[in-house]
Amino acid sequence: MNLQAITALSLALLQQMAIYLAVAYLLSRTRLFIPLTRATVRWPHRIACYVIFSLFCIMGTLLGLPVVSANAIANTPAIGAVIGGLLGGPWVGLAVGITGGLHRYQLGGSFALPAALDIIAQGLLGGFTHRYLIRSGQVRMLFSPLLAATVTFIGVVIELGIDLALARPFDEALHIVSLIALPMLIANTLGAAVFMEILNDRRDRIEHQSRAFSAKALEIAAHADGVLRHGFDQENSMRVARILYDQTGVGAVAITDCEKILAFIGIGDDHHLPGTSITSPHTHAAIANNEVFFADGNEVPYQCSIDPHCRLGSSLVIPLAGEDGRVIGTIKLYEPKTRLFSTINRTLGEGIAKLLSSQILAGRYERQKSLLLQSELKLLQAQINPHFLFNALNTILSVTHDDVGKARELIRDLSTYLRKNLKRPTEDVTLFEEIDHIRAYLGIQLARFSDRLTVDIDIPDDLMSVRVPAFTLQPLVENAIKHGTSQMLTAGHIAIRARRQDDCLVLEVEDNAGLYEPKPVRDGLGMNIVDRRIKNRYGESHGVTMTSLPGRSTLATVRVPMETVLQCSPS
Repeated sequence: MNLQAITALSLALLQQMAIYLAVAYLLSRTRLFIPLTRATVRWPHRIACYVIFSLFCIMGTLLGLPVVSANAIANTPAIGAVIGGLLGGPWVGLAVGITGGLHRYQLGGSFALPAALDIIAQGLLGGFTHRYLIRSGQVRMLFSPLLAATVTFIGVVIELGIDLALARPFDEALHIVSLIALPMLIANTLGAAVFMEILNDRRDRIEHQSRAFSAKALEIAAHADGVLRHGFDQENSMRVARILYDQTGVGAVAITDCEKILAFIGIGDDHHLPGTSITSPHTHAAIANNEVFFADGNEVPYQCSIDPHCRLGSSLVIPLAGEDGRVIGTIKLYEPKTRLFSTINRTLGEGIAKLLSSQILAGRYERQKSLLLQSELKLLQAQINPHFLFNALNTILSVTHDDVGKARELIRDLSTYLRKNLKRPTEDVTLFEEIDHIRAYLGIQLARFSDRLTVDIDIPDDLMSVRVPAFTLQPLVENAIKHGTSQMLTAGHIAIRARRQDDCLVLEVEDNAGLYEPKPVRDGLGMNIVDRRIKNRYGESHGVTMTSLPGRSTLATVRVPMETVLQCSPS
């Protein structure tokens, strides 16, 4: 064996391989290599894989070095054949092998037929390795440089065996094989490992872009913030879908509730029509299982459920979660058959869905609170005790004969009380307005109980401009009379006070009956509504608290944040 010749051939072949890998690296910076960054089972991508690796296979032959009067060529087509099979499967490996083999056969020489069969065998070797790893769930192993080097090494060993078995004369074949064996094992094995590293570098850059894209999800959600807070309906969903479509650049975007399509923008909008029922089994599965469903068209097949000729080739369905984690709809991102669904868009879609789910929940919660507030205020406004009205009219009637002026005053107080009940604002009033309402109510009660009831109102003038929820004090004063002083045989007394404590306004209604007993929520409706309204609006640290000294006093204390208006006069 001529060691010097083997060494020279090895170095020369490594130099040729460097050119081969330089071309591969330059191409990896283009979109041509994107289909090669995933194990491909979809036919459009298989075709792309076949074309690319057939060209590398042919280039490996053309960059080879003739040996022994050009009867054989020391070359590297095994890299293209093996990796083409690894990434594309048996059919792609066979097609690449046949293409590369035919090209090598046309170059002639005593090794033409064996060399052609070598390339076919190497393509099949890579293809069946692909099939085994896919079926055993080891997809990531396909991109292992060590695996690529090992399979290629085995492929070259098979190649040398075929050469010895078929090439004639045998003595010449043995001489050629002994000369090219080591250079080809080194160049092809090392070249396959470096080629796969180039692919992994491309994959890593895509993953890096994915992380950057995740940050973009926050920006997109910020643009959509406030839209779905106004309602998860068709109009608002179309606005959000437009934002997602413009920002992500995917083939299409859809938003659904649990029954129908609310919005669809992009490829396929001629048959994916808003307002129509959901027909996609992937969407139904995502809703039923509350799980992200990703049909990339490779490992998980995708076919449009509406139009078999639809150009969409992959779909990502992300559930939108509502109360208690229940699914209220989905966001769907699509890519056409001509484009891979990248990890970038999957990460982006999942991040957006979580943020939009929170916004939908926040909007629903705010609307429910608003509706609750309005309904409770309407309830308080409508809650005119028939006994109070009956007693008020009887009181007015009883004083009409004795004191006409007093009767007019009571009628004015009743009119003021009823008018304020019906026309008061639905949310906030100043403390002055709240006290004015109470004075109208007390005017009638003081006339009714005459010398059996006294009321003191002690509120500093500088607090009269503080804003409080409407109907905060009147239900508490009514409770103090109805369930307190009206039950006493002796004179009753009610004190209404206000003071500032840190950043809060503290309101107090105290009676001298001391008859308060905690009741179920269904009882004491007015007081419980006041408490719930304040807690819902300001938090659990605010609201109504009740304390009592039996037979001596009952104190209702209200805490609300200090909110003032600039101009308000108690006059």
